[in-house]
Amino acid sequence: MDSLLSTITKAFPPINREGWPFVAIAAVATLVIGSFWQPLFWILLGLTIWVAAFFRDPTRVTPQGEGLVVSPADGRISHLVEVLPPPELGLPAEKMLRISIFMNVFNVHVNRMPISGKIDRVVYTPGKFLNAELDKASLDNERNGLVITHSLGTIGCVQIAGLVARRIVSWVKGGEELAAGSRFGMIRFGSRLDVFLPVGTVPLVALGQTTLAGETILADLTQSGGNPRPTRAS
Repeated sequence: MDSLLSTITKAFPPINREGWPFVAIAAVATLVIGSFWQPLFWILLGLTIWVAAFFRDPTRVTPQGEGLVVSPADGRISHLVEVLPPPELGLPAEKMLRISIFMNVFNVHVNRMPISGKIDRVVYTPGKFLNAELDKASLDNERNGLVITHSLGTIGCVQIAGLVARRIVSWVKGGEELAAGSRFGMIRFGSRLDVFLPVGTVPLVALGQTTLAGETILADLTQSGGNPRPTRAS
């Protein structure tokens, strides 16, 4: 029985609490509107299933180790560049390695802590809704940034709204201490996460690589090296 329940749970992961109102609305619309025309019922039923899948919140096993930085989002590595961090984070005006993860509408959208540490501050910045894959989206788009102090220093993690995403959700506040892999928020319907690491950090991922929130290791801050050279996944 336990193995059967485990199989079912893996096949149908739980829905995050943020998603239940949307699933309920879609289900009611399916029953009410679909009752007038059967083909429309099946279309709306498919939409309801997609909404439920969008808000899925599967269990993840986070690698343990001092200095390990894990992906805060499911998605694809879209940028590996050295840039100045967003000014609102209050980090030193020095270049940092920015690892960007682009999420499409089929990815899990629950965001997780990239490293264990204390959230110094949470900074919301209003902005545009450009395509989140554009490099300038990191400074022009609506976003919500976390400054995280950990055992080896400080990093930044920024949720960025995209062309479709219109709602950034944050469940944490300054002063909280969370473990790597802990849920801290989500962005509804496609977007991007940026992680800002010290220059000299060697990324352990490549452009185009697929990531899993809370599981894929982006970097190991206990290892130092020269300036990172972004590579493309084969």
